Amino acid sequence: MTSFAWLKGHGTENDFVLLPDPEGDVHGTLDAAFVAGLCHRRRGLGADGVMRVIRTAALAAKSGDPAIAGQAAEWFMDYRNADGSVSEMCGNGIRVFARYLAEADLVDPTGPVPIGTRDGVKVVTYDGDRIAVDMGAPTLLPETKVSVGDRTWPARHVDVGNPHAVAFVDDLADAGTLLDEPGFDASVYPEGVNVEFVVRRGPLHVGMRVHERGSGETRSCGTGAVAVAVATAALDDVRPAEAANRCAGGTYRVDVPGGTLHITIRPDGHAVLAGPAEITARGEMTWLG
Repeated sequence: MTSFAWLKGHGTENDFVLLPDPEGDVHGTLDAAFVAGLCHRRRGLGADGVMRVIRTAALAAKSGDPAIAGQAAEWFMDYRNADGSVSEMCGNGIRVFARYLAEADLVDPTGPVPIGTRDGVKVVTYDGDRIAVDMGAPTLLPETKVSVGDRTWPARHVDVGNPHAVAFVDDLADAGTLLDEPGFDASVYPEGVNVEFVVRRGPLHVGMRVHERGSGETRSCGTGAVAVAVATAALDDVRPAEAANRCAGGTYRVDVPGGTLHITIRPDGHAVLAGPAEITARGEMTWLG
């Protein structure tokens, strides 16, 4: 049995369990079965993922990973999908993580705050209820395909530190229930992929649904919203496709089932994701699972 503190938070209804563990002496290596149990909607706390709040130096010492050791950030977002698998990055998650750091007085929210991730250091800024994060420069890759049932669509492959396949559809209902994982090319995505289905709603405005690898359909996906903005910007760009990995600029509104996110694509190719994030519950528990 393990006793520990926990918090629950969400960003546009993409929800997470946070585990404060500054020195990494409570949760060890975050066992996959434990994480999956916490995330289970009926026999756990229920969440789309789990984030351990740990000092970068502590995780580097325990993992021996030089890529983590070299990151210039005091705090590290040690993130797991709902099935317990490790994920490189989570755009909604890092904003919830940043909200916790500020509310716990672990960082100064009046200035930029660096946070370590498995996709490198991300810098967040606070503006009232909204938190923005520089997601770096996503990479737009060649077209692939996704399918649901007997329907298939072309999809843009976008790397946002984790893989995405973005398919433009006539209606978001075309994606079906998304209870099952959409079909995709396993040779392109050997470790799975997040699949976004997108409809146009106006200039610089789209709506999306997403099936996240390891979690199923979620109410929102921050990296997915960034991937959608990048793919949409490429379609809006008048330059040849071979030059489209440096996307057209602008701020895109992306509506998700849980709310709205805004993604600004800067002239240097970096994407800045902005949206709300809040902590909704906290407690202590003894895990018996």
